[in-house]
Amino acid sequence: MAHSVRTCLWFCDGRGPEAAAFYCSLIPGSRVERSLAFDNGQGGMSSITDFTLGGVPYQILDAGPHFQLTEAVSISVETEDQAESDRLWDALTADGGQESMCGWLKDRFGLSWQVFPKRLTELTLHSDARVAGAAMAEMFKQKRIDLAPIEAAVAAVA
Repeated sequence: MAHSVRTCLWFCDGRGPEAAAFYCSLIPGSRVERSLAFDNGQGGMSSITDFTLGGVPYQILDAGPHFQLTEAVSISVETEDQAESDRLWDALTADGGQESMCGWLKDRFGLSWQVFPKRLTELTLHSDARVAGAAMAEMFKQKRIDLAPIEAAVAAVA
């Protein structure tokens, strides 16, 4: 299905199509729809790659150094469980990716992601403020989200 609305990510290093293919390889229900390289009229080549991640439409415009990726834009992935979060985290931080705090990372292309199991959402948004507070306090200590210490912190206040 063609989408008329997409989030466009500006890449500047000629690796946009490679990044889109990598992202699609990680998330079920994803695919590259099309990629088109073209002369940018300034003595170089640019490309547009349309793809979906888990059914969500994105586009990478790879058009030179005019803009850089920043943490102001990220892809948030809520996974089913710890194992799926760990799999994505390992793949996205491999080959030059960088860990940050609270489930945030930058991949090797410089795109920011937040990867976390849905159980984290249940705990940090819990109706019991003590549970939510304990979960948040433990999450703030972590880079990669690890549910075991978060669950232990919650059990201590429950």
